[in-house]
Order: sequence, then structure tokens, then C-alpha cells
Amino acid sequence: MTTTAPETTGGSHALRGVVPPLLTPLTPEGDLDRASLSRLVARLLEAGVDGIFALGSSGEVAYHDDAMRDRVLDAVVGEVAGQVPVLAGVIDMQTHRVISHVRAAEKHGVAGIVATAPFYAITGPDEIGAHFRAIGAASSVPVWAYDIPVCVHVKLAPAQLMELAADGAIAGVKDSSGDDVSFRRLATLNRAAGSPLTLLTGHEVVVDGAYLSGADGSVPGLGNVDPAGYVRMDRAARAGDWDTVRAEQDRLAALFEIVFQPTDKAGPAAGVGAFKTALRELGVLSTNTMSLPMTPIEGGAVDRIRTILDQAGLLDARR
Repeated sequence: MTTTAPETTGGSHALRGVVPPLLTPLTPEGDLDRASLSRLVARLLEAGVDGIFALGSSGEVAYHDDAMRDRVLDAVVGEVAGQVPVLAGVIDMQTHRVISHVRAAEKHGVAGIVATAPFYAITGPDEIGAHFRAIGAASSVPVWAYDIPVCVHVKLAPAQLMELAADGAIAGVKDSSGDDVSFRRLATLNRAAGSPLTLLTGHEVVVDGAYLSGADGSVPGLGNVDPAGYVRMDRAARAGDWDTVRAEQDRLAALFEIVFQPTDKAGPAAGVGAFKTALRELGVLSTNTMSLPMTPIEGGAVDRIRTILDQAGLLDARR
């Protein structure tokens, strides 16, 4: 059945569609693997993605020193070469540290930056508001607020996000909260205010629901493995073809089972580790090396991941 797509116009800095959070390929020694990064970026661009988010959680940004962050941004911006916007994660514990990352990212000509709430030191709404207003005032490019309470231990409230939008501090939200009720409330408030925010969901297996709620696009870690699937789903949502959206989401949800195969790992070691392992098996990455202290996925989990890739038709596409 085909119906009219939800209205997701976004504000003046709108970036809609599929914006994968780029993995950071590593050599066996843990340095940046430029050749693998080049292949990965080419894979995303060939699939028709609408942007690339470098140095996010899937990019292992929390494990990178400043020099590594700089090398990653230099490589990504060079490979993309202006074909799509590049967002840069400037994630750090406190405001002054984030602003120093903003300055570094601006030098690479990124289209926007993505920042979380401050963390480690306990904060509340006043501190979070001051944090994003300071970043917004300091940045020459649009700011996306990254809502990821599993990592920063605080949930960004929809009402506060709308206040920050009204103040011009943020242009969008990357929602990885897993809180679908909160996301729908945010989308409703955003529509009522004239859609000043661009809303992107990082919730890989319910992107269809996010579109129906009012999302402008997705930032799926799994999009590194199957960018074309997320692009097809996005284009179907724009056309109001919800049968295709549902079928594509069901297929991607089955593919997402790769993250549950390493039973001896948790967090990014399992999730990002599964994405890297899948891409190694697809011949895109040379290794599935992870940043210390994480270790790569090995053994039977690799075989199970390969089976899921085959069932999704991705191994056939490689041949």
C-alpha cells in the first residue's frame, strides 16, 4: 500500500536521509588503515548515502587521541571530496575539551559537528543547556546534539532540545537513546515549532517507526555493512511506499543479528566488532582490529556472522 509520507522538512541546516556513522578501520598494530577506509567510504558513496558521520561511537572516537582524530578527519574528508556532507564527532567529557575538538574539525571543512552532553562529572539540565549553548556559540558550523544515555548517563529531554533549537544552539538531533516514546514526543514538538531541528535516528532496527514518527533520516551503524539497504528504505519512505519500508527493515533487522553472535563481548566490542568482522568477511576491511582495550571477534562467532551475511544476500553481492 502506498500512502503519503510524513512531513519531515527540517530547518535551514537540514540534512536528511542516510548518514552512516563511519567505522574507523585499523591496522593490526592499531593505526588508521587508510586503504580500508578508502574502500569503506567508496562503498557508502556508491550506495547513495546522503552524508557521512565520522568520529562517532561506531568510529571508536572515545578511544582516539587528538592526533588520531585528526588523521581520521583528514582521510575521510579527502576521500569524500565534497560528494556528501561530512559530520564530525567532537565528543569529550566537558565543554572546553569539546570546543577544542570543534576548532580542530573546522580546519577540515566539515559540514557540521556532533556533540553529546557532558559526562563523567554529574550534570543536570542547567549544565547541559550551558554546554550546548557554549558549543553552538563557538562553532562556525551547525551542531547536532547526540542523545546517547547509555554512554553519557543522561537523557536529553525533548523540551530542552526544543529550547536549544529556539536559541539557535543546535540544528539537529542524532537520537541513539532507544527511547521511542521520547523520540516521538520530540518529533511532535519539532513539527509544532515549524521543524527547526533535523531529526536523525541511530536505532537500526526501528528506522521504519522513526520515519513514521517524523524522522528526517537515519545514522545506522549497520549502514556500514549494508548502506544500500538503508538507502532503499529511505527512498521508499520518501515515496510513501510503506510496504517496501517494512520489508527492507525486516531484512535489516535480521542482518542486525550479527551483533549478538559474539557471546563473550559487550558494548562496542560486540556491536562495532561485529560490523568490522562482517566488513572483513566482505573484503572491505583488511582486519577487524579494535581499539584497546577491546579485542577482535574470533572463532565460531565469525562463522555465524558469515552465515547471516550469506542469508542477507551480501556474500552473493560480493561475488
